[in-house]
Amino acid sequence: MKAVLSMTLGVMTAIGGFVDIGNLVTSGITGARFGMTLAWAVLVGTAGMVLFAEMAGRVTAVTRKPIFHVVRERLGVRVSLVNAAASTFLNLITLAAEIGGVSLVLQMVTGISYLIWVPLAGLAAWLVIWRMPFQWMENIFGLLGLGMIVFVVALFRLPTDWHALWHQVISPAVPAGQPAPTWWFYAVSLIGACIVPYQVIFFSSGGREEGWTSKSITEMRVNALIGFPLGGLLSLAIMAAAVPVLQPLNIQVSHLDQVALPVASAFGRAGLAFVFVSFFAATFAAAAESALSSGYSVAQYMGWSWGKRHPPSAAARFHLVCLASVIAATAFTLTTIDPVTVTIFAVVLGAAAVPLTYFPILIVANDARVMGQRVNRRWVNAAGTFFLTIMVVVSLVSVPLLIITKAGQ
Repeated sequence: MKAVLSMTLGVMTAIGGFVDIGNLVTSGITGARFGMTLAWAVLVGTAGMVLFAEMAGRVTAVTRKPIFHVVRERLGVRVSLVNAAASTFLNLITLAAEIGGVSLVLQMVTGISYLIWVPLAGLAAWLVIWRMPFQWMENIFGLLGLGMIVFVVALFRLPTDWHALWHQVISPAVPAGQPAPTWWFYAVSLIGACIVPYQVIFFSSGGREEGWTSKSITEMRVNALIGFPLGGLLSLAIMAAAVPVLQPLNIQVSHLDQVALPVASAFGRAGLAFVFVSFFAATFAAAAESALSSGYSVAQYMGWSWGKRHPPSAAARFHLVCLASVIAATAFTLTTIDPVTVTIFAVVLGAAAVPLTYFPILIVANDARVMGQRVNRRWVNAAGTFFLTIMVVVSLVSVPLLIITKAGQ
């Protein structure tokens, strides 16, 4: 029973971590503007995330080393340096977006400007990283993030045209009156929001925090194969709920509180309470995860002692990197750049750099010298190559689309 409960909590944590500020914003924007015509992008991104998270988790379980450590050993110091530098940079941008997201949620609840909350959100994130045990952190915020199931329930209370939604899902096309480059820009954004690099870094390193071994592969696969798809389902529910409420009023989502409007229409203040708690949990958990991922990537590359399983005094440089990341991200957020804009840039730039993180994972997971009998099977390699090709295409078009569409305007 204890083992089953452990796996269940892991699944719930995956849901809470998957739907972060990037998924909230991009799902809300696309649902209000394009209906469900971009649902395929969420499905592609979720499938890619499941595939590569399973590979990274399997590598960690077999080698008992985090993915960055194994990549450095397998590919060498110079090649892995590019990987570590790109991941750390993206983690900082993502962290700034998540701290901004936490602050926006607090503004929604209190009416006080989000800028007042930014340093407090950064401080709270650091205190959780520094003092809260790893399993407490993932279980508390993962469970609270499940409140976003209210979007699924809201769909049955709202005047949802299920036939029209399904038709848009199975027949995706640029809606009339919408520019094609913008539609493709948000397709890239949705894929980028699903496969943002910090998630696979955190997933792998979290496995070592929990002591995964070859005997833990079943538990790891439950996390990857059930948790992330359920997170993708919540993203689709947020997108779908925007269609009957925001689309008829031609509301273009530019603030996080607008993403919550469908639930408010369905359940009033009681529904909003669930939304506020789940939004806070999801963005705060993602802030902690992205800050930890910065510490993980740098410490693992440098060969330092790392992880929350060690007291801060025993992994001082790891905690120093986490603290520096929080300070830098907080300072960036205080520049008053719109957090929603930062979020869009974060997911697009993340999409551009995804191959740098995911290609080494595919190489290591396919190395029999490292993985032994747990090496990738042929169909996994075929699927990995297919998704990596998609990622390369997304990487090549993301920045040009960002410029052409002026960040989706």
